[in-house]
Amino acid sequence: MLSVFKASVHRCNATVTFNANDQKPFYPVTVNDKDLHEHFQKVEGNMLGGHNVLEMQPMMGAEDFSIYAEVIPGYLVYIGMKNETKGKFKRGHSPYFMVNEDALPYGAALHASVVTKYLLENKPKPNLPKAVSFRDEL
Repeated sequence: MLSVFKASVHRCNATVTFNANDQKPFYPVTVNDKDLHEHFQKVEGNMLGGHNVLEMQPMMGAEDFSIYAEVIPGYLVYIGMKNETKGKFKRGHSPYFMVNEDALPYGAALHASVVTKYLLENKPKPNLPKAVSFRDEL
């Protein structure tokens, strides 16, 4: 894409071919499942308040998580680490990346709540024959 911009500055033309010969991209596009997004918003709204969660604009990044999301519904979320007293944090993949460890308990609690609430709301029904009798030792 940079080639196209450079060409326009020099009043030239450039063509960029993506996925030549119909090759599949290394990573598919990462797209969050709509139902999981609604579930996440409901849980985080109850837990953190909707004002504490920022919705990001779409970006042109790739994530290997998208391979899973091709098979089962997926939802990728970032945990914010902003803290005005600690200064600005660098993003992942930066050699200066540091974690605001004060944010980790909130992220862990949010993830646990999202999963727990999902499992409670979407309990699978056991598919056992009526004649089977079993005893759960736990």
